Amino acid sequence: MAVNPLDIARHGPVIPVIVIDRVEDALPLAEALLAGGVRVLEVTLRTAAALPAIEAIARQLPEAVVGVGTVLHADDARRASEAGARFAVSPGYTPEVGSACKALGLPLLPGVATSSEIMAALADGFSFLKLFPAEAVGGVALLKAWASPFGGVGFCPTGGITSATAPGYLALPNVYCVGGSWLTPADAVRAGDWARITALAKAAQGLRKI
Repeated sequence: MAVNPLDIARHGPVIPVIVIDRVEDALPLAEALLAGGVRVLEVTLRTAAALPAIEAIARQLPEAVVGVGTVLHADDARRASEAGARFAVSPGYTPEVGSACKALGLPLLPGVATSSEIMAALADGFSFLKLFPAEAVGGVALLKAWASPFGGVGFCPTGGITSATAPGYLALPNVYCVGGSWLTPADAVRAGDWARITALAKAAQGLRKI
């Protein structure tokens, strides 16, 4: 079942941005994050293992809210929805992707980096957006500047954010949550160090909104 985009933020302050190279890592990785209190998982379409990983998590760990990231085209959304993804995240926004997700009943968190992109997303009915790549395009300062002209818009900044910088983002009223890859370090996944990932997830859950 799909999930309201705003409910994604209500599950916790940090959405892990996950790259899976081996399908066999999907379930133990998801279980490690769940053990740390992180339920919302964004599996990015950056590897061949992504769609089978989403399918495995959706089928065997229904308590997880698994979504798909790096959605670039309508077909990405379709294939991810068929695999069991409950929401989609895109690095940018196009009406094609927006329309496809609406037709599928797949909630979309569209990526924006400019005011024009925000206006395009708003025109198509999207008001909870992903700022990407957050650190590279202005980060906290940009979000503060957008607060006045885009008062009804909420953001999930992603891209270059760390456990050290996340609190500064979460302190902003127009930031509902942040996305980060630091919860699932590549070396920990390769080594099967699931205890480390659980510890990182627990620490991330402690980064509450101020």
